Amino acid sequence: MSKLDRLVWADGMSFTAFGVRVGVRVNSKATLKALVARLPPGAKTSSVPTTDHLYSLTGFANGSKGRVKRFNLGYWNLVRFARTTSFDDLLDQFESHVQLTVAEYAPRRVFVHAGVVEWEGKAILIPGLSFSGKSTLVAELLRAGATYYSDEYAVIDRNGRVHPYARKLRMRSADAVRRMRAKDFGAETGSKSLPIGLVITTRFKEGARWRPRELTRGQAVLELLANTVSARSQPQMALSFLTKAVATATSLKGTRGEARQVVEWLAKA
Repeated sequence: MSKLDRLVWADGMSFTAFGVRVGVRVNSKATLKALVARLPPGAKTSSVPTTDHLYSLTGFANGSKGRVKRFNLGYWNLVRFARTTSFDDLLDQFESHVQLTVAEYAPRRVFVHAGVVEWEGKAILIPGLSFSGKSTLVAELLRAGATYYSDEYAVIDRNGRVHPYARKLRMRSADAVRRMRAKDFGAETGSKSLPIGLVITTRFKEGARWRPRELTRGQAVLELLANTVSARSQPQMALSFLTKAVATATSLKGTRGEARQVVEWLAKA
């Protein structure tokens, strides 16, 4: 039995998300309450006693008292993923890690790092890792009338359709990250799966003009595969789902300046 199992845990819960069963145990009810708000989109509480992954967290919302420095600790199974003096930082790291765990191990979905909106009845995918500018482009599309699906993952099924993953958008500025809802941009949030109509692979560059080139289907699959969480752990499933996803889609790649350029281009297309 591990040292973690010998500790006294004050509270816990289990949930499922996209077919992945996750357990959480904590040192206090306050910690659990804070973590519940950071569960992946679509997570549902579960009474099943067995789980695929177990998170063990000790958090101190009130910080350290006196001269004693108390670390907030987070473990995934037996691997430590967080050690920080900031309770908020522990929550952020848990949220990121548990979403990545679901994305990696989902048995019937492929997760691609991408922003997603609905535009004229079909999905637009904007693949890219953090700091690639996908959230900024998603926000601009929402202001132009698109429906929100995700700013983090495109969740794709075996038929190549994309499903909502509507967490709050993370809008970065020079000194902070704001969490914003779709309605803050005057937009609705989608609830049904969609076929993919357009894949836009792009990065922001100051002063650049949006002059995209069209990719072949094979090139489009490779662009998505490069941003797919389970590309190494479940390569056959990833390749099969992504090939279907781009079968009838147009795929473009190019450097952009301000996000408004892409929206104006779409309006004229």
